Amino acid sequence: MKKNLVLAVLVLFGLAQEAIANEVYYAKIGHNDKINSYGERLGSVADILRQDRANYHKFFVRDREDSDDRFFAYPDNRARMASMLRNGYISREARDAITYGNPVVRVTISDYRIEVELY
Repeated sequence: MKKNLVLAVLVLFGLAQEAIANEVYYAKIGHNDKINSYGERLGSVADILRQDRANYHKFFVRDREDSDDRFFAYPDNRARMASMLRNGYISREARDAITYGNPVVRVTISDYRIEVELY
């Protein structure tokens, strides 16, 4: 019985790891992505990216250029966006474009980090 439980945990851990590795999505950062549920303007790039994924998965507010991802479909994973961005990479140009414009970005999810680039 104990062996089966250990095996089940290892299988689930393996599936969770697989879901994180090497997924790419595209996102148009629009006006709705820069405002939270209370109507307040978001200040950080991580918050804007997280709101974009919440809009896509939870609220079904989508831009034509948005594409699907499996990882950020889960609220707990969206909550990790800031730490994943800190562990990852975003250029100053992409950061400024997200903050001040409405770019399309390519987001690569890899392990416990994300890389954001202009598309």
